[in-house]
Amino acid sequence: MPRTQSRRRPRPRAKRYLAIGLAVVALVGIVLLVLRPDRAPMRAPTASRDVAVKLLLDGPYGARFAGELAASRQGYFSSRIEVSAQPEDPDFVQTIARQHAIGVTSGQKFLLASWRGAPVTAFAASFLDTSVAIFTLEASGLRRPADLVGKRVGYRRASEGDVVFDAMMAQLGLPRSQITKVPGRDSFEALRAGEVDAIITAIDEQPDPSSSAFVKLNVIKPQDYGIHVPGLVYFAGNGLVHEQPSMIADILQGLIRGWQFTYADYARSVPVLAGAGPTRLSSERLKFELQQQRPLVLPTGGRIGDYDESRWRTLRDILIFAKLGEEDVPLAQTVNYQFLRDVYRRSPDLAAPGAWSEEK
Repeated sequence: MPRTQSRRRPRPRAKRYLAIGLAVVALVGIVLLVLRPDRAPMRAPTASRDVAVKLLLDGPYGARFAGELAASRQGYFSSRIEVSAQPEDPDFVQTIARQHAIGVTSGQKFLLASWRGAPVTAFAASFLDTSVAIFTLEASGLRRPADLVGKRVGYRRASEGDVVFDAMMAQLGLPRSQITKVPGRDSFEALRAGEVDAIITAIDEQPDPSSSAFVKLNVIKPQDYGIHVPGLVYFAGNGLVHEQPSMIADILQGLIRGWQFTYADYARSVPVLAGAGPTRLSSERLKFELQQQRPLVLPTGGRIGDYDESRWRTLRDILIFAKLGEEDVPLAQTVNYQFLRDVYRRSPDLAAPGAWSEEK
């Protein structure tokens, strides 16, 4: 019996060998796991943090891109965003798609490019309505669309202004055939010189009161006559929208805060914006342009960045009416409303008008 019991009791030396052997096996396993070439580091930074996404502006630095510039300068973007101007790019929308970037351009340019096959999606607006207006000299007495019948109107062919003007006149039932449209004469110099009786151009192009070229003007706005179309819109390549939706939401939130900062207090925002470009902008001119475009960014009862389907349908209809294109891609595939809804639902304070309710 004593001998049998001694056989069943583990020997101390054997126990030590067993423990050492198990420890060695575990250590070897850990080393092999660490050295596996296909194993990614546990805390590797995401691609979105390593690589900056471009936010390209279809035009020079200025008031019309104040929200984007303010967001960049004030640090409202959580992701790495590089804002830069890329004016006079005839294929701007295609460039955005090719570079997997984010852009801001006119609703018209965006929609026509998407119909032609550019894989892009619009997700918000900076100008909720068109910035196009018709200007006449105050002394001329031309104050309504009907007053333009029989007159000469300066414009640029196939421009947003050209399309919007024709749509307004058609909607009002006014005879466009009795209006002489003069191409290439859409400047205020041509208007002052009497080369035309009216011009079609953007509201931020008009001379400010401090300018030597200033003259009192009448302004006819298409939206006052029922023409509502998206002005400037934010969009991105479909790849970025589908693969990194959280980045789109982050950028959109930053843009909203940028516009809030811009209009909360000109004394704070104008100096920031004036120094945002490669050359310093005139503070006085910048403030004037911001005041002119304010209703387009902050409409009464509206939210920053918001647009609705009716504006897009109107734009689609007037582009087809102008024979500039056909709806090869349905609006539902090119315009997204959910990003805006989600951002405002998650951050209801962004919709509060208190920050910009008063002119300053």
